Amino acid sequence: MPRAKRRKPYDPAGAHDRRSQDLPFNAEVATVEIDDPLALEPGDKIVAFRSIRNDPLGRLHAHRQIDDTQYRSGRAFQNDWEKAERGPRAVDTTREYVDGGQQREPITEGQRQATLRLNRAEHELDADGSALVHDVLILGMTMEQVGQRRGLRTQRWQDYFARRLKECLDRLALMYGLATPNRIPVKDHRC
Repeated sequence: MPRAKRRKPYDPAGAHDRRSQDLPFNAEVATVEIDDPLALEPGDKIVAFRSIRNDPLGRLHAHRQIDDTQYRSGRAFQNDWEKAERGPRAVDTTREYVDGGQQREPITEGQRQATLRLNRAEHELDADGSALVHDVLILGMTMEQVGQRRGLRTQRWQDYFARRLKECLDRLALMYGLATPNRIPVKDHRC
């Protein structure tokens, strides 16, 4: 005779459980600790999933191939690119004119500053570094795709592009003020 199933007691904490129980079969996620938006105490953290499927920078950070400073400098570059990209557009003469259409918004100070930082970054990284950073951070290419685009398909070139990207992210961290140029050894530090 089969045993009767025992009923679980009511658990009020489980009533509002916001965690996902399943993921799509093609999901690529990494865990990240973030501030709890519904926290009662400031500073409470929760663990969440972050999609890394179309985010090469997030993938490199999740697999510990770049550190936090390099990750933040890459995100700062992407943020500046998004700000600078939202500028006035050229007039499209092929579109039909509509009465009451809104005028284009002028360039803001934030967009101007972002453009100046991008120009400085391009100067700091030189042409090759700036093209590599653009391919990975803006177009979302992997090192393999970067190599294929340049006609360099061996593993050695992929490793070179990965090292070069880390160097470029370090230069961006210096430019954005996220890192200092010289590390001060603890023994030599005088108060």
